[in-house]
Amino acid sequence: MTNSVSVNVLPPGRRAGVCLHITSLPGPYGIGELGQRARDFIDAMKEMGLAVWQFLPTGPTAYGDSPYQPLSTFAGNELLIDIDELIDKGLLKHEEVQDLEALPTDYVDYGALIPVKSRLLQLAAGRFEERSTAELREARDSFVEDNDSLWLHDYALYRVLKTRHGEGPWPEWAPRYVHREYEALRELEVAADTQIADIKVIQFLFFDQWARLHRYANDNGIYLFGDMPIYIALDSADAWAHPEILRIDRDGRPEAVAGVPPDYFAENGQLWGNPLYDWDAQARSDYRWWIERLRASAKLADMVRIDHFRGFEAYWSVPTESETARTGAWEPGPGDAIFEAMQESLGNLPIVAENLGVITPAVEQLRQRHNMPGMVVLQFEVARDGFELRDVAPDNVCYTGTHDNDTTVGWFHGSPGDIRSDTKISETRQAALQITGGTPGTIHLDMIRAAFSTDARLAIAPLQDYLGLGSEARFNVPGTSSNNWRWRLEESELSPAVMGQVAAMVEESGRALQN
Repeated sequence: MTNSVSVNVLPPGRRAGVCLHITSLPGPYGIGELGQRARDFIDAMKEMGLAVWQFLPTGPTAYGDSPYQPLSTFAGNELLIDIDELIDKGLLKHEEVQDLEALPTDYVDYGALIPVKSRLLQLAAGRFEERSTAELREARDSFVEDNDSLWLHDYALYRVLKTRHGEGPWPEWAPRYVHREYEALRELEVAADTQIADIKVIQFLFFDQWARLHRYANDNGIYLFGDMPIYIALDSADAWAHPEILRIDRDGRPEAVAGVPPDYFAENGQLWGNPLYDWDAQARSDYRWWIERLRASAKLADMVRIDHFRGFEAYWSVPTESETARTGAWEPGPGDAIFEAMQESLGNLPIVAENLGVITPAVEQLRQRHNMPGMVVLQFEVARDGFELRDVAPDNVCYTGTHDNDTTVGWFHGSPGDIRSDTKISETRQAALQITGGTPGTIHLDMIRAAFSTDARLAIAPLQDYLGLGSEARFNVPGTSSNNWRWRLEESELSPAVMGQVAAMVEESGRALQN
C-alpha cells in the first residue's frame, strides 16, 4: 500500500467556514455568478474571519436543476458565467441583457433564466473571435488544447446532439449517435463546426472566470471547498463518451441503478437512478477516468468533498425496474485500490469523505486508512443517545446542517412535510437545548457556537444558519424534484450587524482567519 494521504487537506489550525452555492449569490441577472459579487462575498468572509467557502458541484445542470446530476463531470455550468464581464469585454451590450434583469432576485427561476442566458452566451461566443484580444484568444486555444481529448470535444458533440434530439437523453438518439459511429461523428464535426466552437468558447469563459476567482480567494487566505457526486448521470457526456466505465449495455440501458436504503431522509430509501460503475473495468484501466476526474476537481478547489463516500466500500444496487430503493442490495466497491491508484498519480489527495448514512466499521476503516477527514452533522447527532460535543474528533468537518437538511431554525421548530413525528421533533428540541445550552429564539446561533466549540479542525454552517432563516430558505429536500436549488441571498440580508455577530463568534471560538 502507498503512503497514506495527510489530513492536512484541512486548513492548518482550527478554522470556520460557510456553505453557500454559487447560484445563491446575490446579483441582478437571475442567478449567482462568478464575478464581482463572488469577490464581494470573499471580502465579507474575510471580514467575518471565515476561512473556507464550501459550494456544491459546478457542472452544467439539466432537468430538475440538481447540481448532483450534471450533464458532465468535467464541464462547468455556463449559467454561472458573469454577465458584467462579458459586457466589459465587448462580447455583450448592456441593453441586450435587460431580460435577465427582469428575473427575480430572491430565488432562481430556472425555467425563465435558462433560455435567456443561453441565448446571450451563444451571442457572446459568436462574437469572441472578432472582438476578443489576441491574448484572450491564445488563452482559449491553450484551454482547448489542454482539454479537448480528455473531455471538451466529446462534451461539445454531446451538447450539439442533445439539442438536435430535442434535449432527449442520449440512449434515445439516432442509433448511429448512440453507438458513436465514426463516420456519423465526423460528419457532425463538419456540419456543426460553428456550434462546437461556440460551446468550447463558453466553457473557456467559465474556467477562465473560475480560475481568477480561485486566485482571488487564495490571495485573501480563503480556501475553496468543492463537492463531487460519486455517481454520474446516465444522460451525461461522460456516460455517452465512456460507457465502458459503467454497467450499461451498448444501447445505454443500465443493469442496475444507484440509491440508498431507507434512512433519516426517506422511509423508502432514495432511488437515485444513476448507472453503477463497472469497477472491474475501472480497475483494469488503473482507475484512469477517476484519476482525471479528481485532477480536474482539484483545479477548481483546494479540497473536495466526495458525496456518498461509503459507496467506495460497498454500494446499494437497485434493480432497474424497481419503483423504490427498498429492493436493493449491498455490493462491494473498489476499496483501497482506487485511492492507492489516485495517490500514486496525484500525490496528496484533497478529499473530505462524506461519511453519512449507513456507515459501517468497514467504511470508517477505509476512510481512516487513507487519513481522509470525515463529517459530523449536529442536526443528526444531538438527538443520538449519549452524544456529547467532546465526542467530535479533530479529523472531521463539523456542520450544523448541510444543503440536504432543513435550516437549523426550520429543523428545530418543525416544518410542513417534516417526516419526523411530533414526539421526535419535541425530543430533538430538548436535546438541542440541553447540548447547546441555548434558547429557542437563538437556536441557530447556539448550534453554530456548538459546532465551533468542538475539536473538529473545521466547522461549517450554511449561510442560512448564520442569517437565522427558516424553512423557506431550505436549499434541497432529498427525494423531491420541485422547488429545490432555488434559494438566493439578497444583498441586504448579509448586514453589518450579522457580519459583526459572526465575526464575534468566530473570534471567541479561536477559529478566526489569520490575516
